[in-house]
Amino acid sequence: MPVGTKGSVKAVSPEDLDEAGARIILANTYHLYLRPGHHTIGRLGGLHRFMNWPRPILTDSGGFQVYSLTPLRTITDKGVIFQSHIDGSKHFIGPEEAIDIQETLGADIIMAFDECAPYPSDYEYVQRSVKLTTSWARRSLDRKKRNDQALFGIVQGGMYADLREISARKLVEMGFDGYALGGLSVGEDQSTRQRVIGETINFLPEDKPVYLMGVGTPEDIVDAVNFGIDMFDCVMPTRNARNGTLFTSAGKMTIKNAKYAEDGRPADENCDCYTCSNYSRAYLRHLFMAREILSYRLNTIHNLSYYSRLMADLRTAIREERIAEYSAKLYRSYRKNN
Repeated sequence: MPVGTKGSVKAVSPEDLDEAGARIILANTYHLYLRPGHHTIGRLGGLHRFMNWPRPILTDSGGFQVYSLTPLRTITDKGVIFQSHIDGSKHFIGPEEAIDIQETLGADIIMAFDECAPYPSDYEYVQRSVKLTTSWARRSLDRKKRNDQALFGIVQGGMYADLREISARKLVEMGFDGYALGGLSVGEDQSTRQRVIGETINFLPEDKPVYLMGVGTPEDIVDAVNFGIDMFDCVMPTRNARNGTLFTSAGKMTIKNAKYAEDGRPADENCDCYTCSNYSRAYLRHLFMAREILSYRLNTIHNLSYYSRLMADLRTAIREERIAEYSAKLYRSYRKNN
């Protein structure tokens, strides 16, 4: 899922997204609640109409943003009191409020409110956090009124296997439409993240979608798919595009490198996206070095197209029972060139 934090995937239009192969995007509950306000979006016909995106939208609950953007916050059993990062105004969001906001926004998939424990945290803190997240998950389910939205529960538990198991089992007992693994990509190393995914996935039902939040690189995605993860979101393809890093079938490319100054080839000779079909590496480098706004758009179109093709190729490899072969090929490409 491309990340459209404030109702817009940075640097591209909805038409660009569609052409790049995006079939669902993520928007951010916390940011849209603060600006322009969920009631404003609701009065204007909901988030799909507001941003002119006719395909599915997933909204997160805002729990992670309250954790990551608002150092002045107070966590209670009822919810979280926090200060806006925009103007310092005081706000409160609990599980009921998070569901109400997301129902007003009108997303297709909404998330239960959770507490994302800081990393690292000691066992006792994470244990309390899991208890709180479990309570909030139950209240989120009880609050939900709309039948046209799928509600996912978020598994927490830090890096502790037993707490992850407790969190997962309790959420499955409640019967959500899907399940997410939260509290990862918060500073832990890759091997720890892989361990947690591998330990937790066993406690989630195979017939419900599993969503790994905030991941990641092509290698991270392939790793997680091999564990059984179905859904992903990450700012990496768009943020890296704006910073001049392109993902290609041969590995990552830093387009500002001088060796591309007179390179007439497309960024990826195996890509048929709008950018690769029309522009050379030399031109993309020129735009980036000149700080032209078009650089952001063309690079983002390419990276989003790459990620869409990556996911399509993974689906095909799974259907054709050659996922191990596909994974090994991608690992070789990225390790060779990075």
